[in-house]
Amino acid sequence: MGGTEQRRAAGRTNHFATSIVALSVALAAAGALAQSAWQPDRPVELIATNAPGGGSDRILRIMIKILQDRRYVSSPVAVVNKPGGGSSVAYTYLNQHPGNGHYLVMGSRSLLTNHIAGHGPSYTEMTPVVRLFEEYIAVTVKPVSPIRSGKDLISFMRQDPTAISFGIATSLGAPNHQGAAAALKAAGLDLKKMKNVIFSSGGAATTALLGGHIDVVPISVGFASSLLRNGQVRIIAVAAPQRLPGILQDVPTWREQGADAVVSQWRVLVGPKAMTAEQVAYWEDVMRRMMDADDWKNELESNFWTANYQRSAETRKFLARDNEDAKAFLAELGLAK
Repeated sequence: MGGTEQRRAAGRTNHFATSIVALSVALAAAGALAQSAWQPDRPVELIATNAPGGGSDRILRIMIKILQDRRYVSSPVAVVNKPGGGSSVAYTYLNQHPGNGHYLVMGSRSLLTNHIAGHGPSYTEMTPVVRLFEEYIAVTVKPVSPIRSGKDLISFMRQDPTAISFGIATSLGAPNHQGAAAALKAAGLDLKKMKNVIFSSGGAATTALLGGHIDVVPISVGFASSLLRNGQVRIIAVAAPQRLPGILQDVPTWREQGADAVVSQWRVLVGPKAMTAEQVAYWEDVMRRMMDADDWKNELESNFWTANYQRSAETRKFLARDNEDAKAFLAELGLAK
């Protein structure tokens, strides 16, 4: 073999050796990445901000069934109810587990409104994980109530704003409260004269309604529609931009009744402060797969939920924007601290 051919052969050998080394490094890096990717190694707590039967409790139980049926999460997953303080009890409990991806709260706008009103931690003290969906608010009364429409409610309030009692879950300024208050405000009524009674969950408020202790309860359309199917309530208005389908197709919007009010409740998953990027990425992926599952899509449709999935970074930006809107509303009520 001549010198030139020897050099070529040596070059090919060196190139092959270099390729083997590069491949080995890549495989080692992939293996290290796979080993460092976080996943739960003990039971997971999905924390409801209200008592059993409330909004976040009901949603989490639906989610857990899908997660476990489809084996999206290998560890056991359970709902843990932490009602009280207008949801602040749940968020305080969450932050007792800093940096721990085994704890998540099903959050709603009360995460913002509580802190603005001087109760509970700020959303900036937690880790936004994903935004899931939003649901409009329905205003309910007993089937035998003399309040037969949204217009009736406004008329009664004009005659005597203290004669009607409202069952609010779980705090003033939150979407359930706004579902009625925004319409009354649009009608020119003084919101500070509303007679509000605070409950730990929509279920508790509805129990008081059915027992004749409260006159009006604004709750999520999903919960309200289930009560309507059972003949337990009359829905006098929905705070949606247009009529909703199915069993709610005959329920007029606030706008149809002369009050320009559109109010929705959003749902997010938040974790404790100091969660790692790997923990957040794990839950982003799990929730993305759940959102794509047919059984979850069926739940969205049957509960009149509007999917609005966002990852952690987008969720954080959304919370910052909505926090400013919530501040303005609570300031108007004289509740902002």
